[in-house]
Amino acid sequence: MSTNEISITVEGTPNPSALKFSVEKTLVASGSAHFKKGDDTTSAPLATELFTIEAVTEILISANFVTVNHDGSADWNALEPQVKAVIQKVLAEGEAVTVDEKKKETGEGLEGDELIEFKIKKILDEEIRPAVAQDGGDIIFYGYKEGIVTLHLQGACSSCPSSIMTLRMGVENRLKHEIPEIVAVEQINT
Repeated sequence: MSTNEISITVEGTPNPSALKFSVEKTLVASGSAHFKKGDDTTSAPLATELFTIEAVTEILISANFVTVNHDGSADWNALEPQVKAVIQKVLAEGEAVTVDEKKKETGEGLEGDELIEFKIKKILDEEIRPAVAQDGGDIIFYGYKEGIVTLHLQGACSSCPSSIMTLRMGVENRLKHEIPEIVAVEQINT
């Protein structure tokens, strides 16, 4: 397959430091992979290649898109063609985008907090993540303890001015509606 056969659509995001690069190919079967410059990217050849572009600081690889953040030292007119070329090269060569993806659990036999965590993850994966992905981001579940859900927004959403509104009005309200044990949703920074 030549690089010309891989179609990449570029979309702006609410975060001016991030662009969303959509492809007509499944990059990861479920969830997402998030990397910051300096992270170990041996499990993600695409991230390794993208970090060879000097201004790239953060990468989110999701089902069918890659969100790339830059450090502000370059503009998107210069970076966009470089990022597209790297994505096309990796996909055309047939390299794995990420390695060792986790399989989803069924939730069968779970009780108590484990069952609540499973329900939270299911709502996040099926409803909330697709909505956040439209803006070039992702939402990662970190934990549930004593009614508090801890999450982390990634990609374009990580530094978006409306991220607190997304968590409080969207995510928290939706989770509380389905899971009465939830008291609050908190953003953690990594």
